[in-house]
Amino acid sequence: MPIYVYEAISRKSGETQKRYEIKQGMLDKPLTSHPETGEPIRRVILGGLGVLSSPGKKNRAGNPGSCGCGGSGCCGG
Repeated sequence: MPIYVYEAISRKSGETQKRYEIKQGMLDKPLTSHPETGEPIRRVILGGLGVLSSPGKKNRAGNPGSCGCGGSGCCGG
């Protein structure tokens, strides 16, 4: 089961947001209240963009590569 990050919905301006890590199934709907306290919460979207490339396929530059982000097929070179 994946772990999702949630934050408390603050009712006061300038209040520090409390964050929680909660295990949920991938098909479960996002929670609107903390399961133990009942406090209103919202899911936080974290992370970045990942690029996947299949072996033998060409990247945007037209070169074969494993990461697909550079002219040589590799971010480092």
